[in-house]
Amino acid sequence: MSSRILVVDDERNIRRVLQALLEDEGYDVDSASDGDEARGMLRRAQLRYDVVLTDLRMPGCDGMELLRWAQGTHPDTPIVMITAHGTVDIAVEAMRAGAFDFITKPFEEAELSAIVSKALAHREANRRRAYAIGTTDPAAETLETEIPAPGDDDHAQEVLGEIIGVSAAMKEVFALLRKVAPSPTTILIRGESGTGKELVADAIHRLSQRSEGPFIAVNCTAIPESLFESELFGHEKGAFTGAVTSRPGRFELAHKGTLFLDEIGELPAAMQVKLLRALQERINERVGGMAATPVDVRLIAATNADLETMVEAGTFREDLFYRLNVVPIRLPPLRARPSDIPVLLRHFIAKFSERLQRNVDRISPDAEMTMVRYPWPGNIRQLENVVERMVLLSENPSIEVDDLPAEVREGRSASELGLDSLRDEPVPEGNLKEIVKVHTQQVERELIMKALEADTWNVTQAAKRLGISRKGLQMKMKEYDLRDKSPDSRAAGDPVEEETEQ
Repeated sequence: MSSRILVVDDERNIRRVLQALLEDEGYDVDSASDGDEARGMLRRAQLRYDVVLTDLRMPGCDGMELLRWAQGTHPDTPIVMITAHGTVDIAVEAMRAGAFDFITKPFEEAELSAIVSKALAHREANRRRAYAIGTTDPAAETLETEIPAPGDDDHAQEVLGEIIGVSAAMKEVFALLRKVAPSPTTILIRGESGTGKELVADAIHRLSQRSEGPFIAVNCTAIPESLFESELFGHEKGAFTGAVTSRPGRFELAHKGTLFLDEIGELPAAMQVKLLRALQERINERVGGMAATPVDVRLIAATNADLETMVEAGTFREDLFYRLNVVPIRLPPLRARPSDIPVLLRHFIAKFSERLQRNVDRISPDAEMTMVRYPWPGNIRQLENVVERMVLLSENPSIEVDDLPAEVREGRSASELGLDSLRDEPVPEGNLKEIVKVHTQQVERELIMKALEADTWNVTQAAKRLGISRKGLQMKMKEYDLRDKSPDSRAAGDPVEEETEQ
């Protein structure tokens, strides 16, 4: 039996286009010209709609009113909002009210098909779960093997509930986590700094069959290269100066559990070889040891680096990359999931109000929208720090626009990005990718220069300001010939170079 979809839009041509596209996909499609007509059709007992696509702005009963009504009468029917006013605040309001997803006009056929498919899968999962839990029919036993047991599903909901996200992008991440977490497969989490890679790694561990074992996290940027082998694989007494006792490494400590290597792109070349062997042969060799110890470890790695480019440059082993990249999980930056920002704001306001013992319990709509529109280059970590500062300094129960940091109130201008000069340039000719690459390098070099100057050419502090590793900044400085640009470098040697060698 094909799925039935209800399309609601006051524009006749839009209804016809949607109906034709969906019928070509094999769905049974009905249409309504406004919310009142749609409610009448939904009330009919003989009709069952699997998905409702409704325009947001219509005369009479509009999309939001229809959505709120359907939440009470048809709570298991996914509602997808259609709007020509693709502003973030409308999308946020619809998602808050319970919309499954939204699509903006003009839309691509592939985008429409993907959203409807996801909505139908969501509807079917709910229906099967309700049937399997509520029936005593022996035939339901086959369904129970295809969906998580209620207790397992409750556990997954609890664990994933700690990762805040209601956007379609995060729902896809959650769906993938549910699939891959129970397996022993190696996972590579990719995403910008501050997107929550360690939080996701911890969730994978807690949802796995190793959840009773240890979760050992290692930040590859925080370990000096000379100590890396000892930290990761352990050492025997007398293996080197200062090794007064034997010590297990992180690999041994993670036995029967999960080892999380954050910023794997910073792994020294020599350690890449040893890590690859440990993963392939499932053994651990301590520094100075004579025997290899079997280890049973599930590895999760994370990076914000472009490992493919590093492989091409010869700075990251190709065989190790393919060993790590069995199941890639890409976390979207916060700017790509704006509908999550209001939810995150409320979470952080409540968190810091309690922790700092402040009487701040809300944020004004204008302040919220200002924060939603800000691009958040530092992602969730930056948002959390900003909210903590606002809660601490606020004199009122509500956070207002004036309470926001200047950079958030004003947004990020083209001049700050170094792009305003492009407006005066003639239209470029040639390969688009090369043109973009050149301008990107110009912007990147300018931002690095500004960060170094702001921190008096302290590489460590500038790296923190830019949200990259110290080693990564050093490589960029070498690439852009910035290591000799310090104001004091020509007169008194190169303080930047001296710092990088420490």
